[in-house]
Amino acid sequence: MQPQQAATAHHKDSRAAILDSAEAAFAELGYGGASIRAIAREAKVNQAMIHYYYQNKDQLFTAVIERRAGEINARRDAALERLFEDGVPTLEVLIEALLRPTIEIGHDDARGGAAYARLIASFNNAADERSRRVTADNYDPIARRSIDAIRRVLPELDHAAAVRGYLFSISVALSVMAKTGRASRLSDGLLDDFDTDETVASAVAFTCAGIRALVKGT
Repeated sequence: MQPQQAATAHHKDSRAAILDSAEAAFAELGYGGASIRAIAREAKVNQAMIHYYYQNKDQLFTAVIERRAGEINARRDAALERLFEDGVPTLEVLIEALLRPTIEIGHDDARGGAAYARLIASFNNAADERSRRVTADNYDPIARRSIDAIRRVLPELDHAAAVRGYLFSISVALSVMAKTGRASRLSDGLLDDFDTDETVASAVAFTCAGIRALVKGT
């Protein structure tokens, strides 16, 4: 490996370590409780390196959200392009394409999915200015496109109901993206929330029934 390539790889690894450490800290302690000092220690870098990449904690938090949102949104964008190439898909196919990326990343322990699941669940319910801004920048564009797609599949659904349906569907996904084992406890072992495919299928069935029930006159 050439010196320039080695330096590039080192920077990439350092940034990934910082974002992983920050994600875990924000998930466990919240924005206010997470400290740059502790994040640097866990990432095995000095604080100066964090400030080199991200000027302050606000920029670091934004970068943590952008990393995951970028991956999820790219998968949703690609699915929306593909699904409508040959006509209009069923509501079930569309909703699975929207929910599966979120649930799968939360179930991916090897890539820190558990930390992201905790972080996004709390972040999604926050109403502070920072959370509003980050949500608007990272999630609103794909949300608007998804809402339009829902109405293409279910044209009898008015815009307000489609917005409600989308928000409810995302809430369902967020509620099952963490593998807690609670479903197994409550069902005496009949359910397994570690089973990603079964979790996705149940979330899709529940969400589609709810969206259809929002059609006026039904």
